[in-house]
Amino acid sequence: MKKGLHPDNYRLVVYEDLNNGWHLLTRSTATSEDTITWEDGNKYPLIKVHVSSASHPFFTGEEKILDIEGRVDKFRARAKAAQDARAQRANAVKKQAKRRAERIVAKEKKTSS
Repeated sequence: MKKGLHPDNYRLVVYEDLNNGWHLLTRSTATSEDTITWEDGNKYPLIKVHVSSASHPFFTGEEKILDIEGRVDKFRARAKAAQDARAQRANAVKKQAKRRAERIVAKEKKTSS
């Protein structure tokens, strides 16, 4: 094995799953400015993660949508905006067609009288 390949600055840190509040005390080289007081009374760096084995559907057996960044909500908002824009364009086309028809009828009335 190559020497100096692996880091040697491991220390105890706490990982917190933001989905369910699960905590894990382990060794890591990850850095964080946040700290937490662990069950033993000592303060450890706190690393916040969105998904861990405690909340991931593969490990929990639950099928649920993990919408961490609001992707589903953003998609629905874009889809609704697109639908509203299509409806506005369709209404504008209907209004133009109605105006044209009214002009044609008005011209025909003028020419027949």
